[in-house]
Amino acid sequence: MAKKVVLLVIDSLGVGQMDDVTKVRPQDNGANTLKHILDKAEYIELPNLEKLGLKNIINHNRLNDAQDIGAYGKIKLQHYGADSYVGHQEIMGTKPLKPYTKPFKDVIDDVKIVLKKEGYKVSIPDKEKPYLLVNDCVYVADNIETDYGQIYNVTASFDYISYEEVLNIGRIVRECVKVNRVIALGGEDVTKEWLRKCVEVRDDGLIGINSPKSGVYQKGYKCRHMGYGVDPKGQVSTILMKNGIDVTLIGKMQDVIDCDGATKIPAVDTELVMKSIVESFTRMKHGFISATVQETDLAGHAQDVDKYAHRLMVVDKYIGLLMDKMRHEDVLIISADHGNDPTIGHSQHTRENVLLLVYGKNIKKDNLGIRKTLSDIGATVAEYFNVHKPENGSSFLN
Repeated sequence: MAKKVVLLVIDSLGVGQMDDVTKVRPQDNGANTLKHILDKAEYIELPNLEKLGLKNIINHNRLNDAQDIGAYGKIKLQHYGADSYVGHQEIMGTKPLKPYTKPFKDVIDDVKIVLKKEGYKVSIPDKEKPYLLVNDCVYVADNIETDYGQIYNVTASFDYISYEEVLNIGRIVRECVKVNRVIALGGEDVTKEWLRKCVEVRDDGLIGINSPKSGVYQKGYKCRHMGYGVDPKGQVSTILMKNGIDVTLIGKMQDVIDCDGATKIPAVDTELVMKSIVESFTRMKHGFISATVQETDLAGHAQDVDKYAHRLMVVDKYIGLLMDKMRHEDVLIISADHGNDPTIGHSQHTRENVLLLVYGKNIKKDNLGIRKTLSDIGATVAEYFNVHKPENGSSFLN
């Protein structure tokens, strides 16, 4: 029987701090991304998310009463911290490993030596704000938009160097460090002088390029996330492909999930992500569509409540269009990867439980409770397609 599953990850839509926050991330105490957006947004209406039971998750006076046409619940983060890359791997069924934590300055000399051995010109232009400059146009430094010491960015303008060469530099960095992630990224129409001006020192001492400020997302954006200890063979996306089931990855999802043979559609703009979901759903006869809306997370980093609310309303509009196209055997799963409360007082991710909404004409309307891991999503998708379960997670299908 032909059937389709759509997984929509609304990046950073947390629904309240996790129980361990006071011990492991006290800076996130009191975080509740969705509640505080509802509290503070000048204007917000989410009629389709309300239909799916959003008010059962966040009981807020700006939400209309739940209509309960979908199953609902919350999910805990099994991964350490609050990280998009690891969150997405966990969603697909990877069991998270505890990451190494080191600021880039602790490994800068080792990385410099390895890159020089590979034939690159490498320098440290600013001893007060140390980062690596490779071939006069590629910047290797901390990622300053996420958790301390877990991610290094390899950033460039593709006006000066090819994306393939930036990827190669990223792979070399990945091989000689043990932090959670190395990201190779860049865009067009960005000068290398401007990138240098976007190097900032965070309050906790991390040094790196302010990516939203740099403009690399605006034109010709390309990105590859290279993780530590992630095996795609144990993820539901790869398992589906090996069983001859079509997989389409959209938006940030195609940046962070490694799945040979999948259709990949890059997009950052929320409307483009959502249009791509609807268009892919219309074309696909049988398979799995997994997409991430990234601009909600970017709005959280910018601490911009109204921008976050606007992006949510764009998502909500297209959810309605998608639901109208769904057949009896199709399923829509909506969740997130962590929080990013724009009102909490800092601009990094927040460690929160995330929402879980599941809709399908043959899906029982029920309270799914508080799930222990994001991997339950991947396990559920696997069971629905009757394929081998991923390495982590328990299905909530039944």
